[in-house]
Amino acid sequence: MKRLGIMLSALLMATAASQAADLGWNSGASPLYSPTPVSGWSGFYAGVNADYGFGSITRRATVGGPTTENNTGGAVLGAQAGYNLDMGGFVLGTEADLQWSNINYSEAVGADTFKAGIDFFGTIRGRAGMSFGQVMPYVTGGFAAGRGTASLTNAGGVVTSQSATHLGWTVGAGLEAQATENISMKAEYLYVDLGTQTYSGLPAAVGNQDVTQRFSVIRAGLNYKF
Repeated sequence: MKRLGIMLSALLMATAASQAADLGWNSGASPLYSPTPVSGWSGFYAGVNADYGFGSITRRATVGGPTTENNTGGAVLGAQAGYNLDMGGFVLGTEADLQWSNINYSEAVGADTFKAGIDFFGTIRGRAGMSFGQVMPYVTGGFAAGRGTASLTNAGGVVTSQSATHLGWTVGAGLEAQATENISMKAEYLYVDLGTQTYSGLPAAVGNQDVTQRFSVIRAGLNYKF
């Protein structure tokens, strides 16, 4: 997953300038994209995004024993807000986002079903990019936090669940393009490591579990600059 993030970042950096030229965003030839000055990247913005997340959950009984790792996946929806400062083509900024998440997995434990995942998460990140007219590739990274839930459903359909707050970090890369003076679109990849937390109070079939949450997010977003 980390390797995928590095590859995406390199690809975005390498192709941004050629994309800007091919699409005619700087020439004004496109009926949709209009030229904007370099200073057009500066300012506050907010927007929405739709994502897909995939990764892994590692769990181990708190008292010890074997470690189990399973793949996770699911849809993610959310919103973001931030501020950019353009310094003559080099853009620095900060962004915060909050996401509803359906990234989870389930497995059979005897006659019962164990399920774990992330209910929601958010990040506070720095961003650094290079503007090529209306196109800006960037890298990003910072703090991440999320709430996870682990549950066991027995053969009779009775569900016992516990929640925990995870703290961790995130890194990624993206490409943002201005459609108008105020509206921009972005594609972004994030790798999120939310670390390990203990889920206590689960039934004896699984007992207390130490659960590690790590996943990647591929995101499409829309921003409005104020």
